[in-house]
Amino acid sequence: MADQNTRTFTIPSDREAEIRSTLQEVYDALKEKGYNPINQIVGYILSEDPTYITNYKNARSLIRKIDRDELLNLLVKNYLKL
Repeated sequence: MADQNTRTFTIPSDREAEIRSTLQEVYDALKEKGYNPINQIVGYILSEDPTYITNYKNARSLIRKIDRDELLNLLVKNYLKL
């Protein structure tokens, strides 16, 4: 029988700041290389294929340190301004 309980997901504020900083570094590296950073990051999130992210400035390694669930949680939270 499936678990009927709702799961909660919280991210400590220091981890949130770390994710924000890392995502900004990845965004900047993609932009510097001439890519559309939003499209590339979305492609990575949807597919989990690291080749969407350039190796330039170690961006690919940086983004792989972020858990996708955490990233999606923060994106939704920030989009809704919660």
